Amino acid sequence: MLNIIEIKDFHAPELDIYARHTEAQLLNKDHPEEGKFIAESPKVIGRALDAGYEPVSVLVEKKQIEENEETRQIMEKFVDTKVPIFTADFEVLTRLAGFKLTRGMLCAMKRKPLQSFQDMCAGKSRIAILENVQNPTNVGAVFRSAAALNMEVVLLSPGCSDPLYRRASRVSMGTVFQIPWTFIQDHKEIRCEREIIWPGQAITELKKLGYKTAALALNDNSVSIDDPELMKEEKLAVILGNEGEGLEDETIARCDYTVKIPMAHGVDSLNVAAASAVAFWQLGKIKV
Repeated sequence: MLNIIEIKDFHAPELDIYARHTEAQLLNKDHPEEGKFIAESPKVIGRALDAGYEPVSVLVEKKQIEENEETRQIMEKFVDTKVPIFTADFEVLTRLAGFKLTRGMLCAMKRKPLQSFQDMCAGKSRIAILENVQNPTNVGAVFRSAAALNMEVVLLSPGCSDPLYRRASRVSMGTVFQIPWTFIQDHKEIRCEREIIWPGQAITELKKLGYKTAALALNDNSVSIDDPELMKEEKLAVILGNEGEGLEDETIARCDYTVKIPMAHGVDSLNVAAASAVAFWQLGKIKV
């Protein structure tokens, strides 16, 4: 039996987490153990559940329960649980920003503790690193490419958008729940006392773990992305920069390779999401 609770008022407190809490409130940086996120659409919710994320509640359009097979399959996962299933008519739910993009279903879930990047990289040969990629759409698209094209881990610098933000996880089609990821940070629990270890300390530690580092950037020393020596590297970390400025000079200087994607017609760069797909296809197709 499902624990279904009908909501008729948009201002009902049960809808606060979906309608009125910001991403920052859900993330709860000062108390990360209490952090939550919202997964959108049956496919994304299903992948999050399969990855072991714990649901807090579900919000679903009444009609979807009756008419949508994909929604019904996800609902079966909540049978005989105490997870509240809030339902409402379409007219109520369309007052939620972006609800039409969710295919009629949202799920609030608890976040998991973040692993250290050193532990996450153990035994992996191909990893991707994002530096200050702030657009959640781009983060989600990079994750989708990483999962599809043989990247085994995604690491993010502290300046990146969170992969569990609603837009990022939706654009990723739930692949943020399929590929391991974490932020590059030290182990201190108190946020204001944490040291910034990217790029200097982090790249040094990656090299100690046996990785060669490849910065995707254009400069006089750049090699082509299909460079034979680059392709032969047993353990490789591919580093991509943000949408406007690219990678920091210090990051490029510390890397073993600076890598470019050859382009035509005078085009000098690609959007970070598009560049990631090209880079991951080329550098991830040889599995060591």
